[in-house]
Amino acid sequence: MGRSAREKPRKLARKLKAIRVDELGLSQTEMAKALGLTINYSAVSQYERGTREPSLLILLKYARLVGVSTDALIDDKLELFPKK
Repeated sequence: MGRSAREKPRKLARKLKAIRVDELGLSQTEMAKALGLTINYSAVSQYERGTREPSLLILLKYARLVGVSTDALIDDKLELFPKK
């Protein structure tokens, strides 16, 4: 019985970078501080490159920083900031 890889959102990394750059205008170091990360900016970089997945609590912090639901972050079918 092998263990198959868990399905991951394809657009998550791009959405996390858009929050930091387009919406908040923060550096990776500033974003790490805003998220309350006790580690350096490299975690933010890894989230944005898709080489590391943020925890659910970190995703919740991203969502709350910009007033979106976590669904908008993790659902590839949803736009981060829908056009009105």
